[in-house]
This record gives sequence, C-alpha cells and structure tokens, in this order.
Amino acid sequence: MNARHFLSINDVSKEELLHLLDLSAQLKADLYAGKDQSHLLKNKSLGMIFEKPSLRTRISFEVGIKQLGGNAVVLNSSEIQMGHRESRMDIARVMSRYLNAIMIRTFGHEQLEETAKYASIPVINGLSDLEHPCQTLADLLTIKEHYGSFEGLKLAYIGDGNNTVRSLMLACAKLGIKIHLACPLGYEPGKEYESQFSTVSHGIGEAAQDADVIYTDVWSSMGQEKEAMKRKNDFAGYQVNKTLMEEFAKKSAIVLHCLPAHRGEEITAEALEKHESTILNQAENRLHTQKAVLLHLLG
Repeated sequence: MNARHFLSINDVSKEELLHLLDLSAQLKADLYAGKDQSHLLKNKSLGMIFEKPSLRTRISFEVGIKQLGGNAVVLNSSEIQMGHRESRMDIARVMSRYLNAIMIRTFGHEQLEETAKYASIPVINGLSDLEHPCQTLADLLTIKEHYGSFEGLKLAYIGDGNNTVRSLMLACAKLGIKIHLACPLGYEPGKEYESQFSTVSHGIGEAAQDADVIYTDVWSSMGQEKEAMKRKNDFAGYQVNKTLMEEFAKKSAIVLHCLPAHRGEEITAEALEKHESTILNQAENRLHTQKAVLLHLLG
C-alpha cells in the first residue's frame, strides 16, 4: 500500500482541504478548553529533517506531535548529509522502518519528491523552493477565523511569486477565493499556478484595491542571499505600508505575513505592529494545522 504524502496543496481535494481547516479549528478549540489530545497519535513517531533553518516549522511540528501523544526525532543536514553521505533512497527506506512519518524542510522540491518516492510512510513538505503548503493551511485558518467564511473575499499578495504564494494560489483556486498578486516583472509564480480566481500584475495599488486581506513576505528568502541586493532594488516600492492600507485596501482589511519579517522592506514597522495580533494568530495557527495534517495522514 502506497503512503499518502503532503508535498503540495494539490495533494488534497477541496473537500479534504476544508476538512483539514475544520479539524484544525476543532483541535485548537479543544486545546484551549484543556481537553487531552495525547491519545490521538499515541506512540507515533515523526522524523524531521531540516536542510533549511527553522523556527515556526520546528516548534509547531515538534510540539504538535507531542500534544497528540507522539514524539519527534529532529535531524539537521549536517548530521545525516542527505544525498551525500548516504543516498536519499536509502535514507527514506531506513527511516520508514523506524518512523510513522517524515517532515522535510529543504531547498529543492525534487529532493522531497525523491524521498517520497522511496518512503513507505507519509512525507510532509515543511517548506521547499516550490511550495509551502503547511503555511497556506495556517493562512486559510486565520482568514476563516477572522471573516467566518471565504465567500466573496479578495486576497492581495504583494511581493515575490515564491513558494508561499504558489501554494496560496492553488488553495484559492480550490476554494474560489480571489487572489491578486503584485510582483516585479520577472518574479511571477508561473502560469501553471494561475486560475480563473487569480490575477498577476505589477501594480500594488491595483492588487490591493478593495482587498479584504493584504499578504506579504520577505523579498529575499533563504538561499537567495547572493541576489539580495538586486532583489532589494527590484522590489523597491512593493511594500505594505500606511498609504497602501488607507488608499487602496478595505478599511476592515487584515494583514498577513508568514514571518520572519524585514521591517522597512516588504512591510513597515508601523503596519506590522498595527496588525500584530492577526500575524501572531497566523503564526500560532501553524501548530493547529500541523496537528491536523498529522492526524489526516496518520490517524
């Protein structure tokens, strides 16, 4: 029997996506109510491989599996030297004998796919250069908590057509949410991520016009340090600030940022602090949605 993986938002149907969000909300409510969840994945083990540094991904998965009654084994790239000291094929096969699931945070999406090809247990994309599906679940949960539903909403994404927005675009296509991405020429996410619900342009005012949600991310992600100065020049003006919020977005609009944030670049300190509560809810929701993913794959 082949294992079920979560490498992309497209690995779940619309119904499964909605189920994951409902399950996340229930897990969050139960945790706040003090209900014991330690029986849900009792004695299950999650292996976590970090080829990229992490804060939210590591904490949310490690705390999440423990709250569900399981345990986590954390490995960094220097320890196992995946693909160098030992092939990904062999590592995936061996880890499948020890663990119940594997989460990988890596640079190349193809490395995730290779691991999933040989693993007989679920493999979860904790982040790759192509997609960030776990982040999208937390984003959607945050939006649903604030607005109650997705009906009639417009989401504006200001910045790079990166892994975060690619997963968001796939999710918006499934759920019928309008998403408008504003990015510099040459930084588009790729035609394969566009749908009837998405618009890609280069003007931030056009994207933010009457938006219910304004979302941004750093101009340069990990692994892009060498081109950081070029990106800083290319993305000048693609900033979430007081002017954008007051002149274009709806007065009731919320701001999302997947963090870490570079204040003064993609978002001003003023805008970030004004919307701190929603952004921190978004960060917290990584915990609840990771738990839902684990239950979906292992429960």
